[in-house]
Amino acid sequence: MEPARIVAGLRALVPADRVLDDRQVIQGYLQDQAEWAPYAQAATVVRPRSTEEVRAVVAFAAEHGVPVVPRGAGTGLSGGANAIEGCIILSFEAMNAVLEINESEPYAVVQPGVVNDDLRAACAERGLWYPPDPASAPWSTIGGNVATNAGGICCVKYGVTRDYVLALEVVTGRGDVVRVGRRTAKGVAGYDLCGLMVGSEGTLGVITEITVRLRPERPPERTIAGYFDSIVAAGRAVSAVSASGVIPSALELVDRHCLEAVDAWKNMGLSTEADVVLLGRCDANSDEDAGVIRRCFDEAGASWAAVSTDEQEAEALFDARRLAYPALERLGPVLTEDVCVPKAKVPEMLARIEKTAAVHDTLIANIAHAGDGNLHPLLITPIGDDAARRRAQAAFEDIISDAIELGGTVTGEHGVGLLKRDGLRREVSPLVLDLHRAIKNALDPLGILNPGKVFS
Repeated sequence: MEPARIVAGLRALVPADRVLDDRQVIQGYLQDQAEWAPYAQAATVVRPRSTEEVRAVVAFAAEHGVPVVPRGAGTGLSGGANAIEGCIILSFEAMNAVLEINESEPYAVVQPGVVNDDLRAACAERGLWYPPDPASAPWSTIGGNVATNAGGICCVKYGVTRDYVLALEVVTGRGDVVRVGRRTAKGVAGYDLCGLMVGSEGTLGVITEITVRLRPERPPERTIAGYFDSIVAAGRAVSAVSASGVIPSALELVDRHCLEAVDAWKNMGLSTEADVVLLGRCDANSDEDAGVIRRCFDEAGASWAAVSTDEQEAEALFDARRLAYPALERLGPVLTEDVCVPKAKVPEMLARIEKTAAVHDTLIANIAHAGDGNLHPLLITPIGDDAARRRAQAAFEDIISDAIELGGTVTGEHGVGLLKRDGLRREVSPLVLDLHRAIKNALDPLGILNPGKVFS
């Protein structure tokens, strides 16, 4: 169907200003932040303001066989929001209201375009807390977080997005509006269709409203920092913390490449201290647990370890962790990995990543939600160096293979999207892939919802 006909048809259904036809403006919506993930030209971008407008758009797409690609803030790192030729991009930037915060249950009801940090701030005003905190929390939206089942720094103790989603309003592939899940504390009536939608990357339905569980505001945290001379030694410390029985509220790894990039950008002076930094936090039994974590760091070979007594200093260390990715982007294109392995295998996986960097002559920086085995190797290439790009892509595939071999998964929180489709086929059996396809066909029988993503 020609783009002009799609635009005209949609403008007959929703207010005309919702439907974009300016090619230059549309260009800014065609891809997320996944380096080298393919994308094509969309027919239009629609910026709905209500569930009814979303329903009308999807029903039109179903009638005319036009693909629909849902999009949040475009902060994804797997190509899950990238445009398909001739598609309608549904951008939820205008559906950004916090509709309700219930203090007695407690839960919040939000539209998908609400920014993660904005929800957290609104909850904090009521003495409540929404735990999932991806590094992109200042920009990423709750809808996008639900699409990929995002995690973050504190998920080692408090869980990922799926653990907090109670109910969803969804527009199906035929243009019907349904509600799945419930707001009660317990409930097992029927299949868990709400949980199924979380992490489905827009392939099973278009999410228009989200009800999330909240927690009481947590106590202040204590920060423990450890400096290590090798990434493998830091990995041993992660395994030791896991074996100790202490569950930190955060356990993050940042290597020298990341620290140097942050220093070059923000002049924080961190890279002169260590090759690898481990950052732990405790928010319960904080003095006792912080002491245990420090001992784990010392016994694993830390060159220096201490429990912070300066809150500003501690926050600066975590700021460096959050700044690592944008700082590395200043050096050149960054291909971001997102593998997860059993915690006991973290040292081995980190060693394999180092070997892969040497074999493929590729600069690989490492940041990690180390406490739950979720590693984010960052493969950096010079701008315009095609040979380096090919080497980085080969290293990317080797890291996936190593993660699977060690009993891990190809993605912990960024999603499969386009970049991990081959990895998914390596991780799960053909019979299990058939189960995925059967679910997709049942919920999106016309095949219009984000086609080609996750699996072909």
